[in-house]
Formats: sequence, structure tokens, C-alpha cells
Amino acid sequence: MSEPVLLEAGAVAPEIDAVATGGEAFRLSDHSGKWVVIYFYPRANTPG
Repeated sequence: MSEPVLLEAGAVAPEIDAVATGGEAFRLSDHSGKWVVIYFYPRANTPG
């Protein structure tokens, strides 16, 4: 697992490569120039 990245409000987000719901690949740079909302949540059935 990589080191956490702390961002200030308004900072440019680092590249994100992930698997989205449904199994499709998501790369943040593919959405350059567009508004994107990325939501992270705790793993299912865990406290928090």
C-alpha cells in the first residue's frame, strides 16, 4: 500500500487509477478539464 497523500483545499489531485463500480477502469487523467467527484468510504461492515 502506498503512503497517504494529504491535499490542501484547491490543490491539484494526484493521478488515480482504480476499478470503478461495475469493474470498469477509471483513470483521473482521462477526465482532465472536467469536474469530477471521487467518493471514498470505509470498507463494508467495518466500524467508522
